[in-house]
Amino acid sequence: MKLKEIVKKLKLSVRCGENNLDRDVTGGCASDMLSNVIAYSKKGDVWTTIQIHANIVAVAVLKELAAIIIVQGREPADDTIQKAKEENIPLLVSKLSAYEVVGKMYELGVGRN
Repeated sequence: MKLKEIVKKLKLSVRCGENNLDRDVTGGCASDMLSNVIAYSKKGDVWTTIQIHANIVAVAVLKELAAIIIVQGREPADDTIQKAKEENIPLLVSKLSAYEVVGKMYELGVGRN
């Protein structure tokens, strides 16, 4: 599934990375612990989190994630947006909880083999 389909169907707001929404999404990861994401996420995953600091971008780059979805209406810090722009990582925002976002992505088939 393309990232732009997830953005449209979940009504996500794009904070940066508009030019990278054609990425293929191969799975998902939901965690607020960076070490957990480093240990268990896979290339092409979309990461759902409440974290808003710049370190999330470093993790996304390290793991070659397709995008980061920040939930509960939280907004990424300015330095996070700047770092994401530099690293070509789409930052997306949802007013929904992580539970709701992950459930909706699962309904779309994200994460199924």
